[in-house]
Amino acid sequence: MNIDLTSSQYAQKAMNLFKEGYNCSQSVFLAFKDLYGIDRRTALKLSSSFGGGMGRLREVCGSVSGMFLTAGILYGYDSPKDRSSKTEHYKRIQELARSFEELNGSIVCRELLGLDQKKESYVPEERTKDYYRKRPCEQIVGCAAYIMEEYIMNHPILS
Repeated sequence: MNIDLTSSQYAQKAMNLFKEGYNCSQSVFLAFKDLYGIDRRTALKLSSSFGGGMGRLREVCGSVSGMFLTAGILYGYDSPKDRSSKTEHYKRIQELARSFEELNGSIVCRELLGLDQKKESYVPEERTKDYYRKRPCEQIVGCAAYIMEEYIMNHPILS
């Protein structure tokens, strides 16, 4: 990953939230709270299921899910008949995923962590110094927020 995370206010917010103990999805989604009208508690609850690659299933990285939640609330569509908006939104999501994958090699939690197996225990690990030392998650969270911030800067929010 060759990006300067210190230059991004949202990357810094997301990384700090992760260090406070929030999961990767919560950290990214909550970092952008100033841009959407959901209260903090609701935002945290809404994004809580996606940590650990969706409840520690080690599937799509929670940071990526946090980006997608942010994109949905800022740019998403709300009419099932609006195929044009749906198409544009799916294009946006795939663009965000591609940007993340280019920088990190994958969007899958277990691949990012170098794990052999899919599922682990549903019990989250204790957040110790050793946890933070052995996991790239803090940087990955920052990267996702950086990508989302760059996207927003290049694609103004219309509504």
